[in-house]
Amino acid sequence: MVDFLMPSLGADMDHGKIVEWLVKPGDYVRRGDIVAVVDTDKTVMDVETFHEGVVSELLTGIGETVPVGTPLARITPTPAETAPVQQEKTPKASSRPAPTPPVRHLAHRLGVEASKVQGTGKDGRVTRADIEKAVTAAPRKEVKSSPRARRLARESKVEMALVRGTGPGGAVTEADVRRYLLQSPDGSTTVQPADAPGTAGPPESEGQPPSNPPAGPPALHETPERADTLRRAIGTLMARSKKTIPHYYLTETLDLEQAVQWMTATNTQRAVADRLVASVLLLKAAAVAARDVPEVNGFFQHGEFQPAPSVHLGVAVALRRGGLVAPAIHEADTLPLDELMKRLKDLVSRARSGRLLRAEMADPTVTVTNLGDLGVESVFGVIYPPQVAMIGIGRVSEQAWARNGMLGIRHAAVATLSADHRVSDGLRGARFLNRMNELLQEPEEL
Repeated sequence: MVDFLMPSLGADMDHGKIVEWLVKPGDYVRRGDIVAVVDTDKTVMDVETFHEGVVSELLTGIGETVPVGTPLARITPTPAETAPVQQEKTPKASSRPAPTPPVRHLAHRLGVEASKVQGTGKDGRVTRADIEKAVTAAPRKEVKSSPRARRLARESKVEMALVRGTGPGGAVTEADVRRYLLQSPDGSTTVQPADAPGTAGPPESEGQPPSNPPAGPPALHETPERADTLRRAIGTLMARSKKTIPHYYLTETLDLEQAVQWMTATNTQRAVADRLVASVLLLKAAAVAARDVPEVNGFFQHGEFQPAPSVHLGVAVALRRGGLVAPAIHEADTLPLDELMKRLKDLVSRARSGRLLRAEMADPTVTVTNLGDLGVESVFGVIYPPQVAMIGIGRVSEQAWARNGMLGIRHAAVATLSADHRVSDGLRGARFLNRMNELLQEPEEL
């Protein structure tokens, strides 16, 4: 018997509240399955289990707030050879990629066994569309709903069985339908990149047309009360950071002319939806530079620096009603630019809809904040403990540039580094910024 504990989702979290259980006693869970939704001072998060076995007991009820480390459920481990999976009947299940966490969450909520669904994604991966198709293909059952919800669903051509009801007895309300209409294909709320101040999200000026999605109620983490709580939590953590971490600061103006020219030429061969933006090149350069200068990538804990084996790049995301979260893009230094941009869009979307994963909040190894979309020239960030560095990026603009005795105009942006003097010094910090600049001179190699 093992306990599933309230996880720590960041250095500033000391308690959490269960807002939804995705399992019940008797359910079989595998390592990595999302089993609960936890509300913190910052956001609402999907939490996965690190154990495999059968859920024997839920110890914490919905709505209960408990400290980090409190047992939430008990799981009885099951040997792999006795696990209730009939491999002989589904020979392809083990060879195809597992569904992504949002798709597994959707399948669980809709009562669909993902392992029995024919996947149409890459290498047979089950997608959100596959789960929805499985639901609509099943025999129809009556869905409790309000008249206004049914009318909106009918006008919007939404299958009521796909909408999660939050009304009395699980009834679908009009707000539930509107929330569903705001969802993107991966199951998270769609966010237009243009309204992402303080993030590295793609700006509208890069050729992505704006749109006006139907208005709906704010997500739980977007209420005014949550915004106030979030600001207090951030303020407390930043005050602690400034008191305990000896910050030093460096700046460098990055020469982006080669990067912008390459990006522009590349984008002319692509559809608008597939075009790259400058912020993605900057993120990739920061991630690779952090790998090459490991003193900025890791944690200062228990009186010593612990370098991280991978670069999990935290990206500061501004929430609409105020406050920031900084979830991680895992192994960002290894991702091709197209994949990095895809993950960035997904991360910003899920951060705003309150559907982040535990690991995305718990393990960023270095964080980037980009205020360029707001016209800011430079930003000096405060390090998020126990990390040891924060990278700030200002706006990309045309600037006067002297080169080889000639004065011209080039695209450039100011990058800043806030770093922990207990771990590195100006020499290592300068090497990091210089490395970013070097990488951006060969954007095709990123």
